[in-house]
Amino acid sequence: MFELLRTAIRSLASNKARSLLTMLGIIIGVAAVIAMVAIGAGASRSIQQFISGVGANILIIMPGAPSVGGVRQQAGSGATLTTEDAEALRDEAWTLAGVAPEVFGRVQLVYGSMNWSTMVTGSTEDIFSIREWRIDEGRFFFDEEARSGAKVVVIGATVAKNLFGEESAVGKVIRVRNAPVEVIGVLAAKGQTPWGQDQDDTAFVPFATAQRSLFRRGIANSVQRITVAAVDGDSIPEAEREVSAILRQRRRLEDGEESDFDVRNMAEMLDAAAQSTRVMSLLLGAVASVSLLVGGIGIMNIMLVSVTERTREIGIRMAIGARGSDIRTQFLLEALLLSVAGGILGIGLGASASSVITSLLGWPTVISAGSVVLAFVFSALVGVFFGFYPAWKASLLNPIEALRYE
Repeated sequence: MFELLRTAIRSLASNKARSLLTMLGIIIGVAAVIAMVAIGAGASRSIQQFISGVGANILIIMPGAPSVGGVRQQAGSGATLTTEDAEALRDEAWTLAGVAPEVFGRVQLVYGSMNWSTMVTGSTEDIFSIREWRIDEGRFFFDEEARSGAKVVVIGATVAKNLFGEESAVGKVIRVRNAPVEVIGVLAAKGQTPWGQDQDDTAFVPFATAQRSLFRRGIANSVQRITVAAVDGDSIPEAEREVSAILRQRRRLEDGEESDFDVRNMAEMLDAAAQSTRVMSLLLGAVASVSLLVGGIGIMNIMLVSVTERTREIGIRMAIGARGSDIRTQFLLEALLLSVAGGILGIGLGASASSVITSLLGWPTVISAGSVVLAFVFSALVGVFFGFYPAWKASLLNPIEALRYE
Protein backbone atom coordinates (compact mmCIF):
# COMPACT_ATOMS: atom_id res chain seq x y z
CA MET A 1 0.00 0.00 0.00
CA PHE A 2 2.81 2.40 0.88
CA GLU A 3 4.43 1.82 -2.51
CA LEU A 4 1.09 2.46 -4.26
CA LEU A 5 0.74 5.72 -2.31
CA ARG A 6 4.24 6.83 -3.36
CA THR A 7 3.43 6.01 -6.99
CA ALA A 8 0.18 8.01 -6.79
CA ILE A 9 1.99 11.03 -5.31
CA ARG A 10 4.69 10.89 -8.02
CA SER A 11 2.03 10.68 -10.72
CA LEU A 12 0.19 13.75 -9.40
CA ALA A 13 3.44 15.67 -8.89
CA SER A 14 4.45 15.07 -12.52
CA ASN A 15 1.36 17.06 -13.64
CA LYS A 16 1.27 19.87 -11.08
CA ALA A 17 -0.82 22.30 -13.14
CA ARG A 18 -3.42 19.66 -13.99
CA SER A 19 -3.57 18.48 -10.37
CA LEU A 20 -4.03 22.04 -9.08
CA LEU A 21 -6.79 22.81 -11.58
CA THR A 22 -8.50 19.54 -10.70
CA MET A 23 -8.39 20.42 -7.00
CA LEU A 24 -9.78 23.89 -7.67
CA GLY A 25 -13.39 22.70 -7.79
CA ILE A 26 -12.98 20.92 -4.44
CA ILE A 27 -11.21 23.93 -2.91
CA ILE A 28 -13.97 26.34 -3.94
CA GLY A 29 -16.70 23.90 -2.91
CA VAL A 30 -15.30 23.27 0.58
CA ALA A 31 -14.55 26.98 1.09
CA ALA A 32 -18.10 27.89 0.08
CA VAL A 33 -19.60 25.31 2.45
CA ILE A 34 -17.40 26.49 5.35
CA ALA A 35 -18.19 30.18 4.74
CA MET A 36 -21.94 29.70 4.25
CA VAL A 37 -22.34 27.50 7.31
CA ALA A 38 -20.23 29.96 9.33
CA ILE A 39 -22.52 32.84 8.33
CA GLY A 40 -25.61 30.83 9.30
CA ALA A 41 -24.09 29.73 12.62
CA GLY A 42 -23.07 33.30 13.37
CA ALA A 43 -26.59 34.55 12.72
CA SER A 44 -28.06 31.84 14.98
CA ARG A 45 -25.66 32.71 17.79
CA SER A 46 -26.52 36.42 17.43
CA ILE A 47 -30.21 35.62 17.80
CA GLN A 48 -29.56 33.49 20.88
CA GLN A 49 -27.48 36.27 22.43
CA PHE A 50 -30.22 38.76 21.61
CA ILE A 51 -32.81 36.52 23.29
CA SER A 52 -30.70 36.30 26.43
CA GLY A 53 -30.11 40.07 26.30
CA VAL A 54 -33.74 41.21 26.02
CA GLY A 55 -35.24 38.44 28.13
CA ALA A 56 -36.91 35.28 26.92
CA ASN A 57 -39.92 35.74 29.22
CA ILE A 58 -41.32 38.88 27.59
CA LEU A 59 -44.83 39.37 26.24
CA ILE A 60 -45.68 42.41 24.11
CA ILE A 61 -49.30 43.55 24.03
CA MET A 62 -50.16 45.57 20.92
CA PRO A 63 -53.40 47.29 19.91
CA GLY A 64 -55.49 45.31 17.44
CA ALA A 65 -56.16 46.12 13.79
CA PRO A 66 -59.16 48.51 13.66
CA SER A 67 -61.61 48.68 10.77
CA VAL A 68 -62.32 52.05 9.16
CA GLY A 69 -65.19 52.11 6.71
CA GLY A 70 -65.06 48.32 6.52
CA VAL A 71 -61.35 48.38 5.61
CA ARG A 72 -59.00 46.52 7.96
CA GLN A 73 -56.12 48.75 9.08
CA GLN A 74 -52.58 47.81 10.01
CA ALA A 75 -52.13 45.86 13.25
CA GLY A 76 -51.09 48.16 16.09
CA SER A 77 -52.50 51.28 14.44
CA GLY A 78 -55.47 51.54 16.79
CA ALA A 79 -55.65 53.16 20.24
CA THR A 80 -57.29 50.34 22.16
CA LEU A 81 -54.80 50.01 25.03
CA THR A 82 -54.80 52.37 28.01
CA THR A 83 -52.89 53.00 31.19
CA GLU A 84 -55.83 51.45 33.05
CA ASP A 85 -55.16 48.19 31.20
CA ALA A 86 -51.56 48.27 32.39
CA GLU A 87 -52.63 48.96 35.97
CA ALA A 88 -55.14 46.10 35.86
CA LEU A 89 -52.43 43.70 34.67
CA ARG A 90 -50.09 44.92 37.40
CA ASP A 91 -52.73 44.47 40.13
CA GLU A 92 -54.46 41.27 38.99
CA ALA A 93 -51.96 39.09 37.09
CA TRP A 94 -50.04 36.84 39.46
CA THR A 95 -47.91 35.34 36.66
CA LEU A 96 -46.31 38.70 35.77
CA ALA A 97 -43.12 40.05 37.32
CA GLY A 98 -43.33 43.48 35.67
CA VAL A 99 -45.68 45.65 33.58
CA ALA A 100 -44.58 48.67 31.53
CA PRO A 101 -46.95 50.78 29.39
CA GLU A 102 -45.14 52.53 26.53
CA VAL A 103 -45.52 55.50 24.22
CA PHE A 104 -42.71 56.18 21.79
CA GLY A 105 -41.59 58.06 18.72
CA ARG A 106 -38.50 59.31 16.89
CA VAL A 107 -37.42 62.64 18.35
CA GLN A 108 -34.55 65.09 17.83
CA LEU A 109 -32.35 65.53 20.90
CA VAL A 110 -30.32 68.74 21.14
CA TYR A 111 -27.33 69.59 23.32
CA GLY A 112 -25.60 72.86 22.53
CA SER A 113 -24.62 72.71 18.86
CA MET A 114 -25.00 68.93 18.71
CA ASN A 115 -28.20 67.09 17.81
CA TRP A 116 -29.20 63.47 17.32
CA SER A 117 -32.43 61.80 16.18
CA THR A 118 -33.33 58.71 18.19
CA MET A 119 -36.26 56.59 19.39
CA VAL A 120 -37.55 58.01 22.68
CA THR A 121 -39.74 55.76 24.82
CA GLY A 122 -41.90 56.95 27.67
CA SER A 123 -42.47 54.21 30.24
CA THR A 124 -42.27 53.25 33.89
CA GLU A 125 -39.36 52.03 35.99
CA ASP A 126 -40.28 48.39 35.18
CA ILE A 127 -39.15 48.75 31.55
CA PHE A 128 -35.49 48.54 32.59
CA SER A 129 -35.83 45.27 34.49
CA ILE A 130 -38.16 43.76 31.86
CA ARG A 131 -35.75 44.55 29.02
CA GLU A 132 -32.76 43.65 31.19
CA TRP A 133 -31.06 47.01 30.76
CA ARG A 134 -28.02 47.76 32.91
CA ILE A 135 -26.81 51.21 33.88
CA ASP A 136 -23.28 52.29 32.93
CA GLU A 137 -23.32 55.74 34.50
CA GLY A 138 -25.82 57.51 36.74
CA ARG A 139 -29.16 55.85 37.56
CA PHE A 140 -32.59 54.86 36.25
CA PHE A 141 -35.58 57.07 36.97
CA PHE A 142 -37.86 56.00 39.81
CA ASP A 143 -41.53 55.05 39.65
CA GLU A 144 -42.45 58.29 41.43
CA GLU A 145 -40.68 60.26 38.70
CA ALA A 146 -42.52 58.25 36.04
CA ARG A 147 -45.89 59.11 37.63
CA SER A 148 -45.16 62.77 38.38
CA GLY A 149 -43.68 63.58 34.97
CA ALA A 150 -40.16 64.52 36.09
CA LYS A 151 -38.04 66.20 33.39
CA VAL A 152 -35.34 63.50 33.30
CA VAL A 153 -34.02 61.11 30.64
CA VAL A 154 -31.90 57.96 30.50
CA ILE A 155 -30.00 57.65 27.21
CA GLY A 156 -28.31 54.81 25.35
CA ALA A 157 -24.57 54.57 24.70
CA THR A 158 -24.90 55.60 21.03
CA VAL A 159 -26.88 58.71 21.93
CA ALA A 160 -24.36 59.64 24.63
CA LYS A 161 -21.45 59.26 22.23
CA ASN A 162 -23.05 61.38 19.50
CA LEU A 163 -24.22 64.17 21.80
CA PHE A 164 -21.42 64.34 24.35
CA GLY A 165 -18.42 62.57 22.83
CA GLU A 166 -16.00 61.70 25.60
CA GLU A 167 -17.70 63.99 28.16
CA SER A 168 -19.81 62.61 30.98
CA ALA A 169 -23.48 62.89 30.05
CA VAL A 170 -24.92 62.65 33.56
CA GLY A 171 -26.14 65.99 34.89
CA LYS A 172 -26.26 67.64 31.46
CA VAL A 173 -29.50 69.25 30.27
CA ILE A 174 -30.68 68.47 26.73
CA ARG A 175 -33.74 69.55 24.81
CA VAL A 176 -36.31 67.01 23.66
CA ARG A 177 -38.89 68.68 21.41
CA ASN A 178 -37.87 71.99 23.00
CA ALA A 179 -38.52 70.63 26.49
CA PRO A 180 -35.42 70.79 28.75
CA VAL A 181 -34.68 67.46 30.45
CA GLU A 182 -31.78 66.36 32.62
CA VAL A 183 -29.71 63.30 31.72
CA ILE A 184 -29.65 61.15 34.87
CA GLY A 185 -28.23 57.93 33.41
CA VAL A 186 -26.44 56.25 30.51
CA LEU A 187 -27.32 52.65 29.68
CA ALA A 188 -24.69 49.95 29.31
CA ALA A 189 -24.07 49.08 25.66
CA LYS A 190 -25.93 46.10 24.19
CA GLY A 191 -24.80 46.31 20.56
CA GLN A 192 -26.82 45.49 17.46
CA THR A 193 -29.74 43.13 17.05
CA PRO A 194 -29.30 40.17 14.65
CA TRP A 195 -31.04 42.23 11.95
CA GLY A 196 -28.70 45.20 12.33
CA GLN A 197 -30.68 47.55 14.58
CA ASP A 198 -28.59 49.51 17.09
CA GLN A 199 -30.09 48.78 20.52
CA ASP A 200 -28.04 51.59 22.08
CA ASP A 201 -29.61 54.26 19.85
CA THR A 202 -32.45 54.89 22.30
CA ALA A 203 -33.62 57.07 25.17
CA PHE A 204 -36.16 56.61 27.97
CA VAL A 205 -38.21 59.28 29.74
CA PRO A 206 -40.82 58.92 32.50
CA PHE A 207 -44.22 57.85 31.19
CA ALA A 208 -46.08 60.97 32.37
CA THR A 209 -43.40 63.21 30.85
CA ALA A 210 -43.81 61.54 27.47
CA GLN A 211 -47.60 61.78 27.61
CA ARG A 212 -47.76 65.43 28.63
CA SER A 213 -44.82 66.97 26.78
CA LEU A 214 -43.67 64.71 23.94
CA PHE A 215 -46.37 62.44 22.53
CA ARG A 216 -49.79 63.98 23.02
CA ARG A 217 -52.24 61.40 21.72
CA GLY A 218 -55.80 61.95 20.56
CA ILE A 219 -57.27 59.54 23.11
CA ALA A 220 -56.53 60.27 26.76
CA ASN A 221 -54.41 57.69 28.61
CA SER A 222 -53.91 55.58 25.45
CA VAL A 223 -50.63 53.70 25.08
CA GLN A 224 -48.91 52.28 22.02
CA ARG A 225 -48.02 48.99 23.65
CA ILE A 226 -47.66 47.29 26.99
CA THR A 227 -44.56 45.20 27.65
CA VAL A 228 -44.79 42.61 30.42
CA ALA A 229 -42.45 40.00 31.84
CA ALA A 230 -43.57 36.60 33.08
CA VAL A 231 -42.23 35.36 36.40
CA ASP A 232 -40.02 32.89 34.52
CA GLY A 233 -39.75 31.22 31.13
CA ASP A 234 -41.88 28.23 32.15
CA SER A 235 -44.84 30.43 33.07
CA ILE A 236 -45.06 32.21 29.70
CA PRO A 237 -48.03 30.16 28.36
CA GLU A 238 -50.00 30.71 31.58
CA ALA A 239 -49.08 34.41 31.61
CA GLU A 240 -50.24 34.76 28.00
CA ARG A 241 -53.62 33.19 28.88
CA GLU A 242 -53.98 35.34 32.01
CA VAL A 243 -53.17 38.59 30.16
CA SER A 244 -55.73 37.80 27.47
CA ALA A 245 -58.37 36.86 30.06
CA ILE A 246 -57.90 40.07 32.08
CA LEU A 247 -58.00 42.36 29.04
CA ARG A 248 -61.02 40.57 27.53
CA GLN A 249 -62.85 40.79 30.86
CA ARG A 250 -62.17 44.54 31.03
CA ARG A 251 -63.71 44.90 27.57
CA ARG A 252 -66.63 42.60 28.41
CA LEU A 253 -65.98 40.47 25.36
CA GLU A 254 -68.06 37.33 24.96
CA ASP A 255 -66.67 33.98 23.80
CA GLY A 256 -66.18 34.09 20.05
CA GLU A 257 -65.79 37.88 19.92
CA GLU A 258 -62.52 39.06 18.43
CA SER A 259 -60.07 40.78 20.78
CA ASP A 260 -59.03 44.36 20.01
CA PHE A 261 -55.48 43.63 21.17
CA ASP A 262 -52.72 41.22 20.23
CA VAL A 263 -50.43 39.39 22.69
CA ARG A 264 -47.07 38.54 21.16
CA ASN A 265 -44.63 36.11 22.67
CA MET A 266 -41.10 37.48 22.23
CA ALA A 267 -39.48 34.06 22.69
CA GLU A 268 -41.68 32.53 19.98
CA MET A 269 -40.95 35.42 17.61
CA LEU A 270 -37.21 35.08 18.11
CA ASP A 271 -37.33 31.28 17.93
CA ALA A 272 -39.14 31.61 14.60
CA ALA A 273 -36.39 33.96 13.42
CA ALA A 274 -33.74 31.48 14.60
CA GLN A 275 -35.52 28.64 12.79
CA SER A 276 -35.64 30.69 9.60
CA THR A 277 -31.92 31.34 9.97
CA ARG A 278 -31.19 27.65 10.41
CA VAL A 279 -33.23 26.79 7.31
CA MET A 280 -31.41 29.48 5.36
CA SER A 281 -28.07 28.09 6.56
CA LEU A 282 -29.02 24.64 5.31
CA LEU A 283 -30.07 26.06 1.96
CA LEU A 284 -26.83 28.03 1.64
CA GLY A 285 -24.83 24.95 2.57
CA ALA A 286 -26.75 22.83 0.06
CA VAL A 287 -26.15 25.36 -2.73
CA ALA A 288 -22.47 25.55 -1.83
CA SER A 289 -22.28 21.73 -1.86
CA VAL A 290 -23.21 21.77 -5.54
CA SER A 291 -19.76 23.18 -6.30
CA LEU A 292 -18.28 20.18 -4.46
CA LEU A 293 -20.18 17.86 -6.78
CA VAL A 294 -18.92 19.85 -9.76
CA GLY A 295 -15.41 19.44 -8.40
CA GLY A 296 -16.01 15.69 -8.10
CA ILE A 297 -17.09 15.53 -11.73
CA GLY A 298 -13.89 17.38 -12.62
CA ILE A 299 -11.86 14.74 -10.76
CA MET A 300 -13.63 11.92 -12.63
CA ASN A 301 -13.05 13.65 -15.96
CA ILE A 302 -9.34 14.20 -15.34
CA MET A 303 -8.87 10.67 -14.03
CA LEU A 304 -10.50 9.22 -17.17
CA VAL A 305 -8.12 11.30 -19.29
CA SER A 306 -5.24 10.08 -17.12
CA VAL A 307 -6.28 6.44 -17.61
CA THR A 308 -6.30 6.95 -21.38
CA GLU A 309 -2.91 8.69 -21.38
CA ARG A 310 -1.32 6.03 -19.16
CA THR A 311 -2.73 2.97 -20.90
CA ARG A 312 0.76 1.69 -21.89
CA GLU A 313 2.03 2.29 -18.35
CA ILE A 314 -0.87 0.25 -16.99
CA GLY A 315 -0.13 -2.52 -19.50
CA ILE A 316 3.56 -2.64 -18.50
CA ARG A 317 2.70 -2.79 -14.80
CA MET A 318 0.24 -5.62 -15.39
CA ALA A 319 2.80 -7.46 -17.54
CA ILE A 320 5.34 -7.44 -14.72
CA GLY A 321 2.85 -8.75 -12.18
CA ALA A 322 0.58 -5.93 -11.00
CA ARG A 323 -2.96 -7.09 -10.29
CA GLY A 324 -6.14 -5.33 -11.33
CA SER A 325 -6.79 -4.46 -7.65
CA ASP A 326 -3.37 -2.73 -7.48
CA ILE A 327 -4.19 -0.57 -10.50
CA ARG A 328 -7.63 0.24 -9.09
CA THR A 329 -6.18 1.14 -5.69
CA GLN A 330 -3.56 3.44 -7.23
CA PHE A 331 -6.09 5.45 -9.23
CA LEU A 332 -8.43 5.60 -6.24
CA LEU A 333 -5.56 6.90 -4.11
CA GLU A 334 -4.81 9.59 -6.71
CA ALA A 335 -8.45 10.73 -6.69
CA LEU A 336 -8.52 10.62 -2.89
CA LEU A 337 -5.29 12.63 -2.62
CA LEU A 338 -6.68 15.29 -4.95
CA SER A 339 -9.91 15.63 -2.99
CA VAL A 340 -8.25 15.54 0.46
CA ALA A 341 -5.65 18.14 -0.52
CA GLY A 342 -8.41 20.26 -2.04
CA GLY A 343 -10.45 19.85 1.13
CA ILE A 344 -7.59 21.02 3.37
CA LEU A 345 -6.90 24.06 1.18
CA GLY A 346 -10.64 24.75 0.98
CA ILE A 347 -10.98 24.74 4.77
CA GLY A 348 -8.20 27.33 5.02
CA LEU A 349 -9.78 29.45 2.27
CA GLY A 350 -13.23 29.18 3.88
CA ALA A 351 -11.88 30.26 7.29
CA SER A 352 -10.12 33.22 5.68
CA ALA A 353 -13.26 34.17 3.76
CA SER A 354 -15.28 34.07 7.00
CA SER A 355 -12.79 36.42 8.68
CA VAL A 356 -12.92 38.82 5.73
CA ILE A 357 -16.75 38.80 5.77
CA THR A 358 -16.74 39.64 9.48
CA SER A 359 -14.14 42.39 9.05
CA LEU A 360 -15.62 44.07 5.97
CA LEU A 361 -19.36 43.53 6.40
CA GLY A 362 -19.60 43.18 10.17
CA TRP A 363 -21.55 39.92 9.86
CA PRO A 364 -20.89 37.51 12.74
CA THR A 365 -19.45 34.17 11.62
CA VAL A 366 -18.85 31.02 13.65
CA ILE A 367 -16.72 28.17 12.32
CA SER A 368 -17.53 25.02 14.25
CA ALA A 369 -15.40 21.89 14.40
CA GLY A 370 -18.41 19.92 13.16
CA SER A 371 -18.69 21.92 9.93
CA VAL A 372 -14.95 21.56 9.27
CA VAL A 373 -15.01 17.78 9.81
CA LEU A 374 -18.17 17.42 7.73
CA ALA A 375 -16.72 19.42 4.82
CA PHE A 376 -13.47 17.45 4.95
CA VAL A 377 -15.18 14.04 5.09
CA PHE A 378 -17.59 15.02 2.32
CA SER A 379 -14.71 16.13 0.08
CA ALA A 380 -12.94 12.80 0.67
CA LEU A 381 -16.12 10.87 -0.13
CA VAL A 382 -16.55 12.92 -3.31
CA GLY A 383 -13.03 11.90 -4.36
CA VAL A 384 -13.69 8.21 -3.70
CA PHE A 385 -17.10 8.25 -5.36
CA PHE A 386 -16.07 10.05 -8.52
CA GLY A 387 -12.68 8.37 -8.68
CA PHE A 388 -14.07 4.83 -8.51
CA TYR A 389 -15.26 4.57 -12.13
CA PRO A 390 -11.93 5.64 -13.71
CA ALA A 391 -10.07 3.33 -11.30
CA TRP A 392 -12.40 0.43 -12.09
CA LYS A 393 -12.02 1.09 -15.82
CA ALA A 394 -8.23 1.10 -15.52
CA SER A 395 -8.24 -2.21 -13.61
CA LEU A 396 -10.19 -3.94 -16.43
CA LEU A 397 -7.69 -3.11 -19.18
CA ASN A 398 -6.27 -6.10 -21.06
CA PRO A 399 -2.46 -6.06 -20.63
CA ILE A 400 -1.77 -7.12 -24.25
CA GLU A 401 -4.11 -4.49 -25.72
CA ALA A 402 -2.74 -1.88 -23.33
CA LEU A 403 0.84 -2.59 -24.50
CA ARG A 404 -0.24 -2.16 -28.12
CA TYR A 405 -1.92 1.21 -27.36
CA GLU A 406 -0.28 4.15 -29.17
